[in-house]
Order: sequence, then structure tokens, then C-alpha cells
Amino acid sequence: MGRNAAICLTLFALGACGGGERRAGDGGPYASQVADAVPRLERSIGLKFKQPPRLEERTRDEVRQFLEQRFNTELPDSEVTGTERAYKRLGLLPDSLDLRKFMLDLLTEQVAGYYDPSAKTLYVVKGAAPEIVEITIRHELVHALQDQYVNLDSLQKSRTDNDRQMASQAVIEGQATLEQLGGINLATALPGGWDRVRQLIRDSQASMPTFASAPLILQETLLFPYLSGAEFIRRFKGHYPDVPPFEKLPVSTEQVMHEDRFFGDAPDEPTTVVLPPPSSGRSVYQNGLGEFETRLLLYEYLKDQNGAVRGASGWDGDRFMLVNTGRGDGIVWVTVWDSAVDAGEFFDLLDTGLLKRFGTMRPQTATEQRRTYAADGRTIAVTAVEIGGRPAVVLADVPAGVSADVLNLKTVTLHD
Repeated sequence: MGRNAAICLTLFALGACGGGERRAGDGGPYASQVADAVPRLERSIGLKFKQPPRLEERTRDEVRQFLEQRFNTELPDSEVTGTERAYKRLGLLPDSLDLRKFMLDLLTEQVAGYYDPSAKTLYVVKGAAPEIVEITIRHELVHALQDQYVNLDSLQKSRTDNDRQMASQAVIEGQATLEQLGGINLATALPGGWDRVRQLIRDSQASMPTFASAPLILQETLLFPYLSGAEFIRRFKGHYPDVPPFEKLPVSTEQVMHEDRFFGDAPDEPTTVVLPPPSSGRSVYQNGLGEFETRLLLYEYLKDQNGAVRGASGWDGDRFMLVNTGRGDGIVWVTVWDSAVDAGEFFDLLDTGLLKRFGTMRPQTATEQRRTYAADGRTIAVTAVEIGGRPAVVLADVPAGVSADVLNLKTVTLHD
């Protein structure tokens, strides 16, 4: 997911960055591709290679070993299992999915090459199709050039703020994607733009069966840094043609997706939500969804793209907490909104979406500010509140018999 920023995949001939040697310019089977790509990239990006990266070939088994090592190093079990359990409670992942294994299978299927910042080496997978290798080398050379001017690993280690991490990854992968295409803006060059690219990727089921079977949240969060990131970099180059994008990083997917939220006179900074300890039980894992994943959640429930986009567009901050209640996992998710109108619309759409998600839901209480339901041995509550004078919506999902008032909302704090 967005948290896998240290291990980036190749999708639809997109390269990947992660973490018997030769210099990329010292001959070998890829010397001509490198010699052709380097000056073009330097002119387009406006930076010179301080030295050419090392280049090696790897078998697909060696790539799998590399990915497993990076998973163990960058994504400890506590984070993977916390994410998995929380997203299952939110209905974004099926209960039967083993997230770590699936992600390894998915990334191994996709990767055609990667740049490892720790080894300062560009790797190409043996046996990949020549046209894929060529475009992958261009993509990975961008990562090698980025790494000579900024610490790529340091940009991607915000494990407690998924949304900020995904925004940083969008800059890294978006720049590499746009440059591998020669700066072409597919949003105008291809009918249907990036949405058409997304559909082409999904249609490539024969060559990408694991990706084709992935839940929507995995497909979209893996595509986001490449496609939405490329569009963000195109805008950035238009607004700041002589400024490297790493000097003005977006801090949320909201800023990546909406031009006016980043490039306006005053960028729209997200609100930080700080949750207190739960009223009962034990906090297991915390993070946030951000506007992009909030949109995906609404779409998963509603199956209505326009409604999902509209419902998430007033997002201003969020935080969820996975709680071990003693009777099973519970989750509480606090979202903050730009206006009372935005919060009210999200409240209604979330409530409608939950009714669709749980076809057997039985209402227990229903007011303008709070809806409580029983479904599948659980209690689900949606509450509209004010926190620190700001409009907010709280979703709680707990096992039956456990209070849905997981948090004392008076002790939730907000920071601009």
C-alpha cells in the first residue's frame, strides 16, 4: 500500500525503486540505452549525474529475495499486521487475504528493474522483454539521479503518516514516470488520459494475474504514485520550471490531486488528529487514510465514483485506531472536514455506504448526529461532532457487547 514506499513496483512497463558489478556507462548489454537516456534526462530534469550508477542483472528469484529483505527491514510485522487488521475492519481488504504474502507475490510479478538507494545500484531483471527493459532503465536512471541530490530513503520513512508518505512517493515515482515517457502528458496525449492508462493496466490480466486479482485498495494505492504523481510533476514543472520538486514537497494526497490545494497562494495544509488512549481495550495500531484512501473507501461502499469523489473532497485530516477490545478487533476513525457542509455530506454518504456494505444491518438508534446499527455480530456507529470547533465525523466498529464510544472525543486534539 502507500506504506510500501521503500519497495516500489513496476506496473505496465513502469520502473521500480527499492533499496558482478559494472558502471552503467562502461559497456555491457545496456550501454546504448544508458548512453542515450542520460543526456536527455539531464536536460529535462536540469540536473547532472555526479557519477553513473552501478548496473547489475538479477534473476526473478533474486528479486524476490531482495523484496523479502526490504519487507523485513522496512515493514516490520507489527506494521503489516496492523495495516491488514485495520483495513479488514474497514472493509477494504477481504478477511482471507495474507497481506505480506500477497504483496510479495504482486511486486515479484510486476518488477522489471529497480534502483536500490542503499547499494547505489540499478538492477535489471534477466529475461524481461527488451521494450520493457528500455523504459525501465529510463525510469530507474531518474531514481539514480534523484538519489544523488536527495536521500530517497529518508523521504519514505514516515510510517505513522501514510498519507504524507504516499505524497512523497508520488513525487519520486511521478517524476520518474513522466521522464520515462519523455515528458509526455498522457492526460492530454491519450484519449481518456490517466484513467485510460488505469484501465489498460487492469485489462492486462494475462500478463498480470496477481494484480488483476488484487483488491481495489491495493491496485489503486500502487498506481497512485505513478499516475497521479506524474500529473502532479507535470503541474509542478508548469508552476516552478526551474525548481527541483524535492524543494517543495506535497504533504498529503489532497495536495497531489488538487492543483489549487498545493499551488495556490496558501497551500491547504492538513489538520493533524491526535487520538487519546481508548476508553477500554488496548490500542494496537494507528495511522490515517488521507483524502485518496477516503475516496477509495467511499467507492468500495457506494460503488459510485462521483459520490466517492464528492464525499471525500472536503477532507482536511483523519486518524484511525485499531483496538484490541478483549472480544476481538475494533476500529475508530476520526475525520475532520473543511466545513460543516462537507462533514454533513460525508456523514450521509458514509451512512448510506455502510447500509450497502452490511445488507443485514438493523438500526438501533438514529438521530441527525448519530446512527447506530447492529450487523454480523458487531455494533457500528457513525457520529457527527465538533472537535476543537471543527466539524468532524467518527466511525466506530466494535464487536457486539462492546461500547461504540471507543474514545472520549473531548480529549481528541487537532493541530493545524
